[in-house]
Amino acid sequence: MNVNEIMKLLPHRYPFLLVDRVEEIEADKRIVAYKNITFNEDVFNGHFPGAPIFPGVMIVEALAQASGILGFVSSGITAEDGKLFLFAGVDKARFKQPVVPGDKLTLTSEVDTVKRHMWRFNTTASVDGKTCCEATLLCAFQDRDKVV
Repeated sequence: MNVNEIMKLLPHRYPFLLVDRVEEIEADKRIVAYKNITFNEDVFNGHFPGAPIFPGVMIVEALAQASGILGFVSSGITAEDGKLFLFAGVDKARFKQPVVPGDKLTLTSEVDTVKRHMWRFNTTASVDGKTCCEATLLCAFQDRDKVV
């Protein structure tokens, strides 16, 4: 799935679309996607000058977006259907190594449980097979017009 196909599912756009490509996806089970970390990302203007490190919160957001893609594909709906897949919580987040410009950040998310409109995902972000971040994420479907 390329970035144009991703944008048909997610409402995010530059500079906040954090998934460049989906390599594997199996509805109701698993997704493997990636984001290329480039030096010209706006976030590196301040995080940190002279020692650029991709912020952990952005890694978690990238994992949430990959999980959202999996949720949309599994449900057979898109953001164009008037739905949003909202980030509802994060548990057990651990950061193991920094992510820097030039890295290919691999995003893996697996469906843990689904209860009505709430989904729990077990996620991992890695670079060259080394884990950078692990987290359990909660996401919820909501009608776009009900978001305040």
